[in-house]
Amino acid sequence: MNEININQYLDSTYLKTAQQANISEEETKLKVQGLINEAIDNNFKLAMIRPEFVSMAREMISKANASVLIGTVIGFHEGTYSTEEKLKEALQAVKDDADELDYVVNYEAFKEEKINLVKAEVFKGTKLALDNNKVAKWIIEIAALTNEEIVALTQLIRDVVLENFGEENASKVFVKSSTGFFKTEEGKPNGATFEAMELIVENAKPLPAKAAGGVRNFEDAVRMANMGVTRIGTSSAKLIADGGKAEGGY
Repeated sequence: MNEININQYLDSTYLKTAQQANISEEETKLKVQGLINEAIDNNFKLAMIRPEFVSMAREMISKANASVLIGTVIGFHEGTYSTEEKLKEALQAVKDDADELDYVVNYEAFKEEKINLVKAEVFKGTKLALDNNKVAKWIIEIAALTNEEIVALTQLIRDVVLENFGEENASKVFVKSSTGFFKTEEGKPNGATFEAMELIVENAKPLPAKAAGGVRNFEDAVRMANMGVTRIGTSSAKLIADGGKAEGGY
């Protein structure tokens, strides 16, 4: 097995609102600042944060003269926002100087077989990202889908990208597993599983794949990387980088 620099696979993530975490706005800001500083210190690939913190992150990373990328979420976390709302949010993130835009695809519309709506959303969201020299990631929310739906939605995203933007842009558009906020029943995982990531990796090619949520230790991260996953979204980046194991969480 080749030695891999796992830190460069890690999108260190904090996406809870103050309300969701049951803490104050100021405490949330401090958590995000801590995450960004940790990403800088450990040379993680990216810090994944909510849109309102992008400008602050850019300032911190520039000041530190670091190479950490900034990612943010669009249409988060339900994915059912209108395409226009998502594009407006994405445009603001571009203005705030985010590097990567992680859109939640309208998987509910996909399940209702509103295929043209989903295709149009993927086309417009990807175009906005590429036109502004940004990376787009499409979160498909695997916990809400059957294996057949995972395959079909991954292939839809792949086909829209290849048909409209060509293979030369494939590396800039990811298929991503999860938001980490989907409520599952009976304690089922709501983040990336090895089974689902195999389906995504296989059916997204030549688009890259991101495993988000559920990867909580070094061994699992390495296994994901060796399966062909090129990014791992996790709130346990430091722990993974240090070779440890996290209990629960994203």
